[in-house]
Amino acid sequence: MLKTGIYVDAENIRMCGGYGMRYDVLVDLASAGNSTLLRANSYLAEDRERTKDDADYRQKLYRYHDVIRQCGFKVIKKFVKHFVDDEGILTTKANADMDLAIDALLQARNLDKVILLTGDGDFIRLVLALQNMGCRVEIIGFDHVSHELKEAADSFLSGFLIPGLLPIPSKNGQERFRGIPINYNPDRGFGFMRYYSLSGDGLVAESVFFHCSKAPDVNDSLFLDSSNIFEFTIVTNPDNDSRTEAWDIQALDE
Repeated sequence: MLKTGIYVDAENIRMCGGYGMRYDVLVDLASAGNSTLLRANSYLAEDRERTKDDADYRQKLYRYHDVIRQCGFKVIKKFVKHFVDDEGILTTKANADMDLAIDALLQARNLDKVILLTGDGDFIRLVLALQNMGCRVEIIGFDHVSHELKEAADSFLSGFLIPGLLPIPSKNGQERFRGIPINYNPDRGFGFMRYYSLSGDGLVAESVFFHCSKAPDVNDSLFLDSSNIFEFTIVTNPDNDSRTEAWDIQALDE
């Protein structure tokens, strides 16, 4: 069994497209296949002044922390600091990078794989250090992920593509999926969407045919870049030998 640890840079994830992320799905992901989840840490910010003065904020924040704990995560708080800079501007800071890095390095001696949720390029040195200790390091991020961080990791996967991690609202009662375009033929206007399913064996890559006519609001040049993510519905097309196809395709940022 592979012993796995998850480390969540929660503030980076929250500010970079991952607001509302499901921690229970992370547990399922890390526990799938021949992996067992040994460590699960989430590093969050708390404004103690606001916690003391704002009962609504305090209640919502602590309820959120309780949900994360119920999923099996240890919550590590970094308290927000307020200070006035040289120009008299009030700024706030709550950086948990050092806490995360130290914990990961100390705990990595008992781990085979580290899943790091962040897009912050400051963690490149941590990734390299963990790899030198013999750990496989996988990065999951949403928006604004450092290109150098992706390259340093053993693998990178957009959190948008992990089923259920960031729930997709249904449309007209139909389930929606997220995927990336592969093998797009611009002359004929078709290709395939690669998407993932999550089972007890882990993430499984699947693909479904699509035609650009099912994406009327999308510039078809976007299908040439497999880093672009799209949302779509999977239907059975009776006019095409009942083949499954991706319809109602929209770019994720629309």
